[in-house]
Amino acid sequence: MLNSLVKRIGLPKKILLGYLGVLIFMAGEGLEQSWLSDFIIRRGLTVEESGLMFSVYGFAVAIAAWLSGVLAEMFTAKRVMAAGVVIFLIGSVLFLSVGLPSNNLSIMIPTYALRGLGYPLFAYGFLVWVAYEAPKAKLGSAVGIFWFVFTGGLSVIGVFYASVALPLLGEMLTLWSGIIFVLIGAIIGLMLSKDTKIDAPSDEPPKTFSYLFKGVSIAFENYKIGLGGIVRTINLSFAFGLIVFLPTYFQNVIGFTRDQWLSIYAFMWTINIIFNLLSGVISDRCGWTNTVMWFGCVGSAICVLLIYYIPTHFGVEGYTYTMLAAGALGACFAGFVPLSAIMPTLAPNDKGAAMSVLNLGAGLCAFVGPLIVTLFITPLGIEGIIWLFSGLYIFGAILMKFVTLPEDKPIELLSEKDRVFEVKEVP
Repeated sequence: MLNSLVKRIGLPKKILLGYLGVLIFMAGEGLEQSWLSDFIIRRGLTVEESGLMFSVYGFAVAIAAWLSGVLAEMFTAKRVMAAGVVIFLIGSVLFLSVGLPSNNLSIMIPTYALRGLGYPLFAYGFLVWVAYEAPKAKLGSAVGIFWFVFTGGLSVIGVFYASVALPLLGEMLTLWSGIIFVLIGAIIGLMLSKDTKIDAPSDEPPKTFSYLFKGVSIAFENYKIGLGGIVRTINLSFAFGLIVFLPTYFQNVIGFTRDQWLSIYAFMWTINIIFNLLSGVISDRCGWTNTVMWFGCVGSAICVLLIYYIPTHFGVEGYTYTMLAAGALGACFAGFVPLSAIMPTLAPNDKGAAMSVLNLGAGLCAFVGPLIVTLFITPLGIEGIIWLFSGLYIFGAILMKFVTLPEDKPIELLSEKDRVFEVKEVP
């Protein structure tokens, strides 16, 4: 039965087992996402200080995501993955043994940022390897499955595990236990991937670090690509911003328990995964740009307001309604998936550079969201922050009006929370 399933999927067994490694690794990396901010605030840090830590972490993620593709092509994917694991483990050990116990922001920020540098090198390095190992006819499916397990580990399994482990182990031991997941996932991924050099076609010059600059300059040479990169940055900005202040607000003001908050958060990403897989069908019928504009931008603007005003109005009795609003928000986040098709279509001769802009935008979500909270939580308050993010999504919808396509041509869509890049074209 298992062999029959493998044949039906059409991918080598080593790739399918490798997905298991990514799933386990990302579960260990993401288990603290939904509650770490509330934990360090209860230990004495302010919301602004928490936001600053997550902002620097997000910036590190953006840089590593941007660099992972070209590094994998220059030094082999396996070496980049191994380097990512080492960096992540060093950062984790330092953060948990020195940074977090010290409650000193100057120590917590750099040690936590090392984690942000590490995990994209492992995960996206594996993705580059998959792109060269998977049969060409199955590349779209291979990439889609990757983002499914990436998001499932990061924002679903890790969160569900935390909800079980926290009452039993407490915060610190739960964080330490995440390293076990990371090690198991890393061993599986590194054992399966080959340490072979990715060779460029003979008619193409070897890719070097200089090509990275094209991934920035093209945003100015083709304004539509620049606008698309901005919209991609807006995409999950609220998702990364809400982890800074919403857990504390829901628990201390609304009265939800930590388990209820974790359930709300996990449900949001569970629905997101489902709609990631459906977004291709939706966009084929409604159009790529229309899907991003209305379903992604306008839908997210409305749901951001709902996830705040429903619990604020109904209190703890509105738990079910809040859960539904979170699910709707997760679905709307998936409305940005067609950007993975729009960006390379806008630059048919420089697809890699165009996807680098998308990569950068995907990583910057984790930087911009917490930064907005850090800068504006004091002058605007929580309600003002909610309206600011909602307005940001409306701004994204306006930008999409100018991201017009030269022609409607079918192209495979990538499904994922970070929909970071079309691997074959990554520099």
